[in-house]
Amino acid sequence: MKTASKPAITVDEFLAWSEGQERGRFELFAGEIVMQQSERIAHVSVKGNIYVALRNAIAQAGLKCSALMDGATVRIEDDTAFEPGALVYCGERVPGSSLEVPNPVTVVEVLSASSAAQDMGYKRRGYFSLPSVQHYLVADSERRLVLHYARGDGHEQLPRILSEGSLTLDPPGLELKVSELFSG
Repeated sequence: MKTASKPAITVDEFLAWSEGQERGRFELFAGEIVMQQSERIAHVSVKGNIYVALRNAIAQAGLKCSALMDGATVRIEDDTAFEPGALVYCGERVPGSSLEVPNPVTVVEVLSASSAAQDMGYKRRGYFSLPSVQHYLVADSERRLVLHYARGDGHEQLPRILSEGSLTLDPPGLELKVSELFSG
């Protein structure tokens, strides 16, 4: 992805640059700025459903956690940062002026035709390189299913594929109904 003519930038430089952009969504991969494609309504709808389900599950469990939808940056390395569709972090609230969440517990991506290889490949590996990440969810709005990757015994486990029933995210202790993620 890198080219000799473009110098690589750091996440700090990327965040400063991205704040000045009037439009668009961006991520940083290996020092290169990557513009995200426009999203179809089905994609946006599922992303919103997931955020609401996570937020409701946090409230129901009474946990000191927060859910965020689309827009928060997760730093993977000094030259790589992703913007997941949704995430959960626990503990003290991240300041409202911050652009990044330093210790997500759960990270969610919603598949699109253009993002499937990245979501299932380098993004999954990148998120699990962070010790705080316990769960990585990949939602497929077309097939109405969720791939649930979880950390177990310190390592990423094989995914569970869910199209119905409940999804347990422990830690931190959340339970989601799969049907809620794809309602509407």
